[in-house]
Amino acid sequence: MYELLKEEGRAKRGVFHTVHGDIQTPVFMNVGTVAAIKGAVSTEDLEQIKCQVELSNTYHLHVRTGDKLIKEMGGLHKFMSWNRPILTDSGGFQVFSLAKLRKIKEEGVYFKSIIDGKSLFLSPEKAIDIQNKLGADMIMSLDECAPYPATYDYMKHSVERTIRWAKRGKEAHHNEKQALFGIVQGGEYPDLREKCAKALVEMDFPGYSIGGTSVGEPKDVMYKMVEDAIQWLPEDKPRYLM
Repeated sequence: MYELLKEEGRAKRGVFHTVHGDIQTPVFMNVGTVAAIKGAVSTEDLEQIKCQVELSNTYHLHVRTGDKLIKEMGGLHKFMSWNRPILTDSGGFQVFSLAKLRKIKEEGVYFKSIIDGKSLFLSPEKAIDIQNKLGADMIMSLDECAPYPATYDYMKHSVERTIRWAKRGKEAHHNEKQALFGIVQGGEYPDLREKCAKALVEMDFPGYSIGGTSVGEPKDVMYKMVEDAIQWLPEDKPRYLM
């Protein structure tokens, strides 16, 4: 549950309540891709620097450690001895970053594993299932993180697919302890950002992410992408700039 405390212009201050503690927002999330922070930063170190929330990568945990193993060990919190909030992404960024190793279809994304080259399949439902096994407090819908630049026609079809995938993922998610976020895509096109945001808000997600940024665009374009997305998002829900 998100509690809005203060607004000033576009800025806002709030508290996001999770099963594993409160998150004071705005907040920077420390990135632990495979359930560990690079540079030998321990969970004790994170506690000492008052890290509020840790972020891990669904795709990499699935192909490296294995979500089934992590579930057997009690979930990510016990696996990494971390008793504070955790966020996992859906694997959607790998749709962008592993473009040479994947093929996008309506049913989902087909990958070649970066570990052993084996075939992998990630659907909206599979992304939810993996994140359910990982047990993070905040989880993401599967989306297509399109490249920059992309044509309007390509982005339009990509956004429509992301909306359909968000609906499928939401229907597959039944764990009330995990807050599922919808991801706003649309590239540099304001009308597509608006379309995607409004469709996700209609689905009533606990939180919303602004995706498709930091994929090669200039900073001024990125700032406008964010502005084009957040103006359509509710003030009483958390926002995650991916």
